[in-house]
Amino acid sequence: MPIKSYILHYEENKREALIKELQKLQGCEIIPAQNHDVLVLVTETETEELDSKLYNKLLEIKGLKHVSLVSGFDTK
Repeated sequence: MPIKSYILHYEENKREALIKELQKLQGCEIIPAQNHDVLVLVTETETEELDSKLYNKLLEIKGLKHVSLVSGFDTK
């Protein structure tokens, strides 16, 4: 069960639209930063294959400028 956290940088004035799109993805927890223009995203999926699919969906979201993987953990 992969659990990963990401720092998401978004385009100017795209924060709320990005949050709405992220909320549509299953297995995601969104944490807006309080002092920077970034979002923290924590994902949890059942398999590496589902994790890869989720990551690819994430990359397709408009308004997302940059994604940085911060931490990854697998419960296997």
